[in-house]
Amino acid sequence: MASRAQNERKFKHWEELPDGGRKYVLEFAGRAAGRALYIKEVDANENTTRFVQEIYDATGRLVAVHQTFPVDLGHKQL
Repeated sequence: MASRAQNERKFKHWEELPDGGRKYVLEFAGRAAGRALYIKEVDANENTTRFVQEIYDATGRLVAVHQTFPVDLGHKQL
């Protein structure tokens, strides 16, 4: 479990959620001209409630999603 300060250092962008939690977003340049977003949602106590990776192609179209928490659902091609 990461603290709020640790999450703010690692994830440069976040938004407050209505339930008091936060949604943190970290963006990476993709290997093949696209990009990947790591999205971490936490509750008001900073406990992780959801973690997902979204893969976008060079045109910005969402092409795959990989949810790893609370249950690892594997990569889903869209």
